[in-house]
Amino acid sequence: QVQLVESGGGLVQPGSSLKLSCSASGFVIDSIETYRVGWFRQAPGKQREGVSCTSASDGNKYYANSVKGRFTVSRDNARNIVYLHMNNLKPEDTAVYYCAINHGIFCSPSASDYKAWGQGTQVTVSA
Repeated sequence: QVQLVESGGGLVQPGSSLKLSCSASGFVIDSIETYRVGWFRQAPGKQREGVSCTSASDGNKYYANSVKGRFTVSRDNARNIVYLHMNNLKPEDTAVYYCAINHGIFCSPSASDYKAWGQGTQVTVSA
């Protein structure tokens, strides 16, 4: 069974940068290279929001309007890791960030399109 572990969260000031990592393990015959990967976040009292995703080929990517131009998703398939680079962080970016994977050609910002989820990592942006 594939397992995902997010890391890299923390408490930072507005304008700072963070790099979140999503490490995948437990593959039997394939690797993260064959999965689309999504990044989601959930702030207290709010619904889970699709932030970014990348297709299996890494040729199709999505960014929510709220993070476009500030966040970048990248993959290191050899290490089974997907990153979310977050720049110019704002207080409204404060949330628990999750990564999720599923087989599929195109990436999707919809949580229902993913089957395996990590436990999340807290990102807090505050002065």
